[in-house]
Amino acid sequence: MLTFDQLSKTYADGTRALSGIDISVAAGEILALVGGSGCGKTTLLRLVAGLDRPSEGRILLDGAAITEPRADVGVIFQEPRLLPWLSVAANAGFGLSHLPAAERDRLVTGALARVGLAGYEARWPRELSGGQQQRVAIARALVTRPKLLLMDEPFSALDATTRASLHGHLLALWEESRPTVVMVTHDVEEAVTLADRIVVMQPRPGRIFDELDNPLARPRDRLSPAFEATKREALRTLDRSLTDSEPRQHKAAESAGMWW
Repeated sequence: MLTFDQLSKTYADGTRALSGIDISVAAGEILALVGGSGCGKTTLLRLVAGLDRPSEGRILLDGAAITEPRADVGVIFQEPRLLPWLSVAANAGFGLSHLPAAERDRLVTGALARVGLAGYEARWPRELSGGQQQRVAIARALVTRPKLLLMDEPFSALDATTRASLHGHLLALWEESRPTVVMVTHDVEEAVTLADRIVVMQPRPGRIFDELDNPLARPRDRLSPAFEATKREALRTLDRSLTDSEPRQHKAAESAGMWW
């Protein structure tokens, strides 16, 4: 389980990026973070990745505090970030250097096949399209079977058709070991497609406005009335987060106190 315990982040210039973040993410859950610009989504991912330290609070993964980058935490960035001097297979297997060559080749070949790149092992990154490069990045992140996977808008630069295809490839690889996933996205439809729960954040400082459980079973039909209803609820909540001055959770707590 991943736990954010009263997490806050204030930068040296006084900017308060995050305030009082409390979230528990179950093992194997896919959690999507959405919200307007400046609500600290990427800052939150950097803290979970161990690339930065919180000003207050802590982040726990299976009870152990995250204070630095860890081998069991994978990241998929907005750009593929492939090494141009390595082949597709070498890029995909970059985190498997500790394994015997035969085992590494078996895992890489299987991962590339699952993202639709069977037979591409010997090619160079420059020979691939943008969507194909991001497939390699997905394979690289999941072939090591991380306990936690972080995704920072990895599909934002792709066209709608390629993005939808990669959603399917990502879920196919995720099904193999079911890592916990925390993803940042500006695309509400993407959040509804992939996530078990959607956390809507509010800016200045970044904080949780509301949480929405996704009731849809997988595989999800984007054309179904249920999908459209879930998407509309998420969009309405996102709109409210940009206009309401206080998180709904805080208002609910106050109302409960007044009732008592």
